[in-house]
Amino acid sequence: MKKIIISSVLFLGLVSAGLVGCQKGNLLSNPNEASSSSLVPVSLIFNRLANEIYYGGGVMDANGITSNSSSGPAQNEGPWSEVHRWNQFYISLYSYYWGSNTYNWSNSATMYSVLKYVNLMQGQIPAQFGTTANPYSAMAYFFKAYQFIWYTQRVGDIPMTEAGVNGIDTPSYNLQHDVYKNCLALLDTANTLMSALVASPTGGPSATISGDIYGLTYLQWQQVINTYKLRVLISLSRRAVDNPDLNIPTQFANIINNPTKYPIMSGITDNLEFKYNAVYNKYPIAPSYTQYDFYESLCDTYLNITTANQDPRTFISATPAPAQITGGKQLDDFTAYIGADINLGQSALLVNATNGMYSYANYLRYFKDATGATEEPAIIIGYPEMCFNIAEAANLGWISGSLASTWYTNGIMGSLAMYGLANGTVIPIGDNKGNSLGSVTANVTAFLANPNVVYAGNNPIGLNQILTQKYVAFWQNSGWEAYYNWRRTGVPAFTQGGAGIGTTNNNNLIPIRWEYPVDEQVENTTNWQAAVNSQFGGTDAISSTMWLTK
Repeated sequence: MKKIIISSVLFLGLVSAGLVGCQKGNLLSNPNEASSSSLVPVSLIFNRLANEIYYGGGVMDANGITSNSSSGPAQNEGPWSEVHRWNQFYISLYSYYWGSNTYNWSNSATMYSVLKYVNLMQGQIPAQFGTTANPYSAMAYFFKAYQFIWYTQRVGDIPMTEAGVNGIDTPSYNLQHDVYKNCLALLDTANTLMSALVASPTGGPSATISGDIYGLTYLQWQQVINTYKLRVLISLSRRAVDNPDLNIPTQFANIINNPTKYPIMSGITDNLEFKYNAVYNKYPIAPSYTQYDFYESLCDTYLNITTANQDPRTFISATPAPAQITGGKQLDDFTAYIGADINLGQSALLVNATNGMYSYANYLRYFKDATGATEEPAIIIGYPEMCFNIAEAANLGWISGSLASTWYTNGIMGSLAMYGLANGTVIPIGDNKGNSLGSVTANVTAFLANPNVVYAGNNPIGLNQILTQKYVAFWQNSGWEAYYNWRRTGVPAFTQGGAGIGTTNNNNLIPIRWEYPVDEQVENTTNWQAAVNSQFGGTDAISSTMWLTK
């Protein structure tokens, strides 16, 4: 890892030096510049791409902000980021330390930085391999699909077929329908190429990719590709009936019914996840935010679900509300764990918190160790989500309905396993400064037997259960997926309409898209305006409905 990171820095340094490399007073070429004909190890480019999909298409600075273009910063999508406030997992009580809770976003970032490095990697492959029979060729298709979908689900129609093409400075826009159709094809190609490598005597399922910060095998990357495709297909559920050319249910069923051709994750060890360490990748809030933990609280959208279900993940994520303990409640009393309402303004939230009304984040787990030893890794694409996606497809009738209950249970158990939770697990409980209050014992049996949790069958109630448990499993992981699932299904019911949401120009309702990047408006005006006119009647607004969400 150390060698990879240092090499990546050196590579980027050489390229940067090349941009300013002419010596003053002459026109000689900079001998240190990496030209278009230079050979740059594809493992270094792959290393950069792997980092980009964790940081949301950019590189995170010391303040936790990622930037990927002049169109503005992207959000760091890791745990305890701004994204997870918008997912309504936790809220900020005081903006000076934890920022605002408002949904006052406007212009989107892009993920074209990923496309730039994919194109660079693909340009280097012929000279270094001479064939597409290498993992980097397969992964290029995956990364392309990932970054186009990342962008289109934020704004709508986007440049795709002409994006990144040399000589085209103002790329035309593709319909969002076509972007998804093309991306599904890209993922199929990635699976086909990786499948050949898995079966190859010079590769094999246990082979690994040089430059891979995630440490996955060829087979595990193939599983990630197909698991991600399941995510994409289920995200299209609202368009499954009126877009028969996409074959959404059929494509989903093909993956489930043909595991030899389309292997998917078999457990949490196959997760695509970002692991933390003491030197290069410290856990985001430990120790940087240790002294400011009083200024954040869990959101009641999340905590109301776990406490009502007697879910032991309550004790993983939260501390008991101080006023509830001083009032005589026991540590294992779920009613002692109370989330804050994101609808409220921060001044009211801080007063309530000062009076001991709210639960804080579990200091003993998330603030204690910068190495990630006490925290779970950050999932980007994970097994629990996959299980719930399969259960949802079964509930909807895309695959055999008999699979719904099994995969629903698999998703719950996979999520519990992420935290090391089993029946009888002893969980230490502390206050918001890490002082020990005692411990509780996880009762997984009671949780699974809770009427709210026992699968109700392939009906709307059962579907609500699947979506609710998927939301809980997204706690502090998987980027925007909790928000996207709420936007698609309305489950769980996100709190909105109050002053804390902050969108006064949108009746304090949560936005359902982003405006296009400023770069598009300034540099690609004609195509941008045409896309806005065709989709939204000429108004590029956060309340506009795009094809995906109709």
